[in-house]
Amino acid sequence: MTKGKGELDAWRVRRQAWRWFGGISMLSHLRIYEPHPGLLAFYDGRVEGHRFADAPNWVDDGALSLGIASYALIAGTQAIVYDSHVSVPHAQRIREVLHQRGVTDIRVVLSHWHLDHVAGTEAFAGCPVIANARTLAHLRGRQTAIEAGTNHGLPAINPLILPDVVFEGQMTLDLGGMRIELIEANIHSDDATVLWLPERGILLAGDTVEDCVTYVGAPEDFDIHLADLARLQALGARWVLPNHGAAEVIAAGGYGPDLLAATADYIRHLQADDPRPMAEIIAPWLENGALRYFAPYEDVHAQNRARVQALAAN
Repeated sequence: MTKGKGELDAWRVRRQAWRWFGGISMLSHLRIYEPHPGLLAFYDGRVEGHRFADAPNWVDDGALSLGIASYALIAGTQAIVYDSHVSVPHAQRIREVLHQRGVTDIRVVLSHWHLDHVAGTEAFAGCPVIANARTLAHLRGRQTAIEAGTNHGLPAINPLILPDVVFEGQMTLDLGGMRIELIEANIHSDDATVLWLPERGILLAGDTVEDCVTYVGAPEDFDIHLADLARLQALGARWVLPNHGAAEVIAAGGYGPDLLAATADYIRHLQADDPRPMAEIIAPWLENGALRYFAPYEDVHAQNRARVQALAAN
């Protein structure tokens, strides 16, 4: 549905208020956890009855309804921020917290191009923004539409800040002597970047896995998704921290490696066009505690099945 001029103007005025007056109401449900020493999770969403805006919008429908976290790794005066969250005020709060902890050197890594992961990058002015080449291509190709609020709808992200450090395949960063590996994958989106901390066995997984099911945008790539999930499983992670998951699990350290296996199993069921309800498909993983049922993912599952069936019809 096309937005009327009055509605567009209201969104623009509201966004200007968030930018210039700190967006206090936007941050009323932002929670900050430290699931591991020196690893902060900035979590928002999964608050019953709370919405970012009354009208349909990607912040509520694609992020807060499912719960979303951005992460920050800290070592002394250095930090790596993994995704800039759903708004500039959220990102400003991340930067403020890091400053309070004595951080003066920040690098931002984007997990992929989707709006709920890049919306706040403007708040990290002066900081390198790192992404893989596919992420840069997606953002650059959609920049005009994203800044106009016509890509996935309102709110617009204007200005959209593009990555200025780009890699392909894999990249290694040093954070206070700790090795951080950036690994490209095609799961959920063809431009995923995960962060692997081999010395600590921690995988920051972005949207490559979610609790309780992954969102599939390209079912034609299922075989690639499964191969890349196997590649991530082979890393031997002890802890897996997704961007979309249960707050209490993230706060307690994250998920076990079974989250990767559960995601691969779910994709295989989609490949087979399993007609059973989502809860039945993932029942073994609910029973062993790898997943937790969360009703809003019923819509995600329905969208996944619709894309699978549309692909088969063609």
